[in-house]
Amino acid sequence: MKILVCISNVPDTTTKITFTDNNTQFNTAGVQFILNPYDEIALARAIELTDDGNGSVTVINVGEVSTEPTIRKALAIGATDAVRINAHAHDAWFTAFQIAEYIKANPFDLILTGRESIDYNGSKVAGMLGELLDIPSVSVIKKLNLDGNVATVEREIEGGKEVLTIPLPFVAGCAEGVAEPKIPNMRGIMSARTKPLVVVEAVAVETLSEVISFETPAPRGQVTLIPSTDPAKLVELLHTEAKVI
Repeated sequence: MKILVCISNVPDTTTKITFTDNNTQFNTAGVQFILNPYDEIALARAIELTDDGNGSVTVINVGEVSTEPTIRKALAIGATDAVRINAHAHDAWFTAFQIAEYIKANPFDLILTGRESIDYNGSKVAGMLGELLDIPSVSVIKKLNLDGNVATVEREIEGGKEVLTIPLPFVAGCAEGVAEPKIPNMRGIMSARTKPLVVVEAVAVETLSEVISFETPAPRGQVTLIPSTDPAKLVELLHTEAKVI
């Protein structure tokens, strides 16, 4: 069983977001980057599925050399080896295309991604990979089990859940519930230093999107506190100031 886990290098959730170059570039100065939390879930399940020598787990990242500490963390958690495609991952299409080209030359039985990255929240890569590789893909799964060459996955849908059986290979975007993220131990941290990390150059691909500008959310307005003993005042303000009634 060969499993590929696609990982992203994302800003920590406590990061204060700013932009440069007339609001067209994310300002990375002083930003702490982490392994995308949803990708950690996918990685944890991949490691569980290959426990006891039942296979290997490769992590792949489209990114520049600055992403290697995040890749090494994935190796410390338990991945067997890693691949870095040497390019700036400027959109989902570029990322999916690069990973798909690598998979075409290096086939895997199962490809896992997180449901989305916490910086752009696009949820696009898993679906694009399925189309580019001409294999099934399923997004936002909550459970994943294997029985030979067939997987059973569970998704939440409105009013219930959906259970699917899918033959290998396929692509799945993992969400909470698939597995609990794993914390690297000292042995894992030490072994990560010597595990293989292969760097490959990106292939040419048509550019389909361009960032015009970024905008931060509007600052929160002032809060008016109203005593719980004066509901009439609340109704008055909702009518005269908020104008919602």
